[in-house]
Amino acid sequence: MKNNIKKHHLLIFLAGIAVLISLNIISNAFHFRIDLTQEKRYTLSETTKETLKNLDDVVYIKVYLEGDFPAGFKRLRNSTMELLDEFRAYTDNIQYDFINPNESSESQERNDTYMLLAERGLKPTDLQVNTDGGMKQQIIFPGALVNYNNHEIPVQLLANQMGIKPEEVLNNSIQNLEFAFVTAINELTTPVKAKIGILTGHGELAGNELADIIETLQQGYSIEVAKLDGHINALTERYAPDTTKMDEIKIRNKYDVVIVPKPDSTFSEQDKFILDQYVMRGGNVLWLIDPVVADMDSLDHKSMTYAIPKNMNLEDMFFNYGVRLNPDLLMDKNCLPIVMVTGRMGDQPQFGLVPWYFFPLATPSGEHPMTRNLNAVKTNFASSIDTIEVAGIKKTILLTTSDFSRKMAAPVRVDLGITKIEPERINFNERKIPVAVLVEGKFNSLFKGRVPAALRNNTTIDFKEKSKDAKMIFVSDGDIIRNSFDRKSGYVLPLGYDQDTRQTFGNKDFLLNAINYLTDDKNLIDIRSREVKIRLLDATKVKNERVFWQLLNVIAPIALVLIFGLISYQIRKRKYTKS
Repeated sequence: MKNNIKKHHLLIFLAGIAVLISLNIISNAFHFRIDLTQEKRYTLSETTKETLKNLDDVVYIKVYLEGDFPAGFKRLRNSTMELLDEFRAYTDNIQYDFINPNESSESQERNDTYMLLAERGLKPTDLQVNTDGGMKQQIIFPGALVNYNNHEIPVQLLANQMGIKPEEVLNNSIQNLEFAFVTAINELTTPVKAKIGILTGHGELAGNELADIIETLQQGYSIEVAKLDGHINALTERYAPDTTKMDEIKIRNKYDVVIVPKPDSTFSEQDKFILDQYVMRGGNVLWLIDPVVADMDSLDHKSMTYAIPKNMNLEDMFFNYGVRLNPDLLMDKNCLPIVMVTGRMGDQPQFGLVPWYFFPLATPSGEHPMTRNLNAVKTNFASSIDTIEVAGIKKTILLTTSDFSRKMAAPVRVDLGITKIEPERINFNERKIPVAVLVEGKFNSLFKGRVPAALRNNTTIDFKEKSKDAKMIFVSDGDIIRNSFDRKSGYVLPLGYDQDTRQTFGNKDFLLNAINYLTDDKNLIDIRSREVKIRLLDATKVKNERVFWQLLNVIAPIALVLIFGLISYQIRKRKYTKS
């Protein structure tokens, strides 16, 4: 009898081992996971899966999130590792290492590492770390370098957002990980890059003023200068769909996106026609327009100037597309400060930061993926934008002023003395005035029935009255794309960096997101719209109810064990006690 029981238990044991081995073999052959989280945190998007499966060589990722970090950064590190493990589950062509840039005990070696990482595009962050000897300042680089076929792209893993609690910043950073990595991989592996034309010929920003954004865009796009000057083929090109029938020539756009960076002179009707027909052929445009003339250079040697309307002859075309850029200036309590003389000590002037209401800090509006988790965008003399009802055109507000702003119709007196006036006296009585708008759909040509006289007999135009699906973004401040220069050395500063406050604003991220949205044919922007909810503890409850929860966690498990022990004892006692 005992031998039969032993054999039975042995057979059960061997069968269990066989089942486990079989399950391991099956799981290695067929990959599947069950994601039970509400927001599908561990489920990759279809776009991501497709990108990973199409890799034909190894993508090597160096993540600089190793070391002794506070809990929040450890969570960012762990989330990054979990995501990269998910990537590896879909392809063998993802390899990664986590590296500690502070590993060396030699300060000179650490500084050399910091310089190298900064040169390669990673931004440092200062941390206060608790040690046995007290608090210690530590520099970390919360980013990664993605390498493919000897080409490299830096990826920032920590979002930079002003006025947001650290816990929310980390949450937003975790939420953005998939988008950040897949965008980098896509840029490195796409053989044919989207083409971007930067418009010139009307006093637009150029050269070193656009150095930082052009250098960044060149990592993922092909950049060219597009000069109009009335040339009908400035934005289009002729091609033969069938090379065996060269007599059947058609016209197509040269560029996926055209950027118009702060023009300051009048557009001729012929140049407007060229831009209009580019849009009619499905072209996308990023308009960065100043409706008024205003510049801080005018205040270098005097305390007051006037901002006047700028005539660029674009108003009717914008109105036709569903947008009106108003000839006014915006003032906002939520603004960028400037350095001014605030007093004197003896013969020496004392300088300080004072709020400059004409430099609003534009904030993201709504839940559009383009502006999700975006930092405030600094503007210089921005104007308001109105949207106009046009059939078939969808309009989305992207950036607005704060709840404490106002409009000043041009001509506007711009006086440094306004910094001495109490904000309550300025009457900031308007809320969330739009400064950036997305319009998309099928547009009607401004030149329907009225082609410019100089082009009426041109047989190579192939005039279009209605557009294919097209997208345009209008921003009422051309300076958001202009990088500044170091006052001492003159070298180019990162776009969005302010020397006076030493803060980096979201200008570059906004522009990159905008161009990514305008060129996106792989729905990468949809990845950004995913929301990963991190259930954070209520800090107030943790503080007020700390003792209660500590006692509950210590006593409750012991009490449960005792209760179950007593119940088990009573059951056994009743079962084996003879009546």
